[in-house]
Amino acid sequence: MEQYIMKGGNPLVGEVMIGGAKNAALGILAASILTDDPVTIDNLPDVRDINVLLEAIAETGAVIDRVDRHKVTLHTGSVKSTVVDNSYIKRIRASYYLLGSMLGRYRHAEVALPGGCNIGSRPIDQHLKGFRALGAEVEIRNGMVVADAEHLRGAHLYMDVVSVGATINIMMAASLAEGRTIIENAAKEPHVVDVANLLNSMGADIKGAGTDVIRVNGVPRMHGTEYSIIPDQIEAGTFMFAAAITKGDVTVKNVIPKHLESITSKLREMGCEVVEFDDAVRVVGKPVLHHTHVKTLPYPGFPTDMQPQISVALTLCQGTSMVTESIFENRFKYVDELNRMGSSIKVEGNVAVIEGVKSLTGAQVTAPDLRAGAALVLAGLAAEGFTLVDDVKYILRGYEDFAGKLRGLGAEIEEIDNERDALKFQLKTG
Repeated sequence: MEQYIMKGGNPLVGEVMIGGAKNAALGILAASILTDDPVTIDNLPDVRDINVLLEAIAETGAVIDRVDRHKVTLHTGSVKSTVVDNSYIKRIRASYYLLGSMLGRYRHAEVALPGGCNIGSRPIDQHLKGFRALGAEVEIRNGMVVADAEHLRGAHLYMDVVSVGATINIMMAASLAEGRTIIENAAKEPHVVDVANLLNSMGADIKGAGTDVIRVNGVPRMHGTEYSIIPDQIEAGTFMFAAAITKGDVTVKNVIPKHLESITSKLREMGCEVVEFDDAVRVVGKPVLHHTHVKTLPYPGFPTDMQPQISVALTLCQGTSMVTESIFENRFKYVDELNRMGSSIKVEGNVAVIEGVKSLTGAQVTAPDLRAGAALVLAGLAAEGFTLVDDVKYILRGYEDFAGKLRGLGAEIEEIDNERDALKFQLKTG
């Protein structure tokens, strides 16, 4: 079992380079299927979700040329199969992006129902609603989503809920449909804009990405391109909160500060010093931080993917804070683990009431999902003594070289897989 072991107490200090946005990259890689020409993607994060999706695309017959760790060229003109069903693809949520791209390109797609983190129900009904509006017949059969269309025609549709995945999926399918598609109540997240920009660089005609109304004029064909992915907003936010939690001084580089405004605002409310530069943000934690309240919302609101990280920070703030989760109903699974470390958090429905404590103590805890796992690591870095985080496979899905980047800031942390290594780490750092 992969684990992180760490000794807490060191303020994190220094600079950290942020990689490409995982959530944008997943949609962008799937979009490469919309053309027979080569598509080269740069600033690609080297994380497990990305590598699983690349493997799934390769199994369709596409040729994947890994130029280097962060750059890949996809040759999808050789795709022979529109059926994607392997044991790996079921583990990641973004497998559904292959539905939109394959339906748009080949008018047929069969993709295994997606998995990913167990943070509550994430139905794909809005995806299916969009495909049906474009003229596809869609059904779920033997654990597969099967979509088929003789013709795809533009449609005017209103999303019942704001859904990043459905917005991206419908944009991809609509790019090669006949006529105009209008998506109202569309998601406005930065990675929606990034996928739209990639599609436009391939010859699509998409306007309004980043607003709640997106207009897609279908084109007859698309062409190859070279494209660089935006920085990862959530990775950046995680290191920003790492500075607050450990009372450190961290500069996160290669970011777009505009994408981080909701995170920056909460850090300032808590008493941190935040300095913004053109492509970097510096966060200085303070000895005493103050309570605040936060509610997760679609962009530009506070991201649900940052909810566990801010909860750890609020645990170490003076006073009582409230965290309201409005996106996913099962995103407080980490609270029991954090309480084992000495936090005082009570969950009532979709609200966590957090009583600030002076300090946390090390414990053996289990990562229940990607972002909560990262948050438990940050808690361990602030705690007294040693902390062991189990099931870091979740963290490796979305953070590239997480332990290495933390070590670069002064953290005492290692990835291990047995008790002997844990004992060696304790003897070395104790």
